[in-house]
Amino acid sequence: MSFGKMNVFVDIFDQTSVKDGEGFSTQMDDYVASIRADREERHGSKKWANMAAYTSADAIFKARKVPGLELKSGMVLVCESDRYEIVSVENIKGLYIEIAAEKMKPSKG
Repeated sequence: MSFGKMNVFVDIFDQTSVKDGEGFSTQMDDYVASIRADREERHGSKKWANMAAYTSADAIFKARKVPGLELKSGMVLVCESDRYEIVSVENIKGLYIEIAAEKMKPSKG
């Protein structure tokens, strides 16, 4: 995969819960890394039709594997003001990673 195809900048965050003095917990984002990736949104292709049965992912991000960086489900991707929660991460031949992610929708408070 060439750099020309990886045209989206993605920030990766790990969410942790922090309790304050009164016992209320809040979600904090810990910065992990920034990567370039190719983003593919959900659409009507055969690939997405086959995936629809077993995943809630709205987008797939493909990027080069970063040595020492371990991604896991529950981490958050921030890309172009959209937030995505990682559903699954697949290692492709030790060179690339394919991240299935679900778009996070803001809660109505």
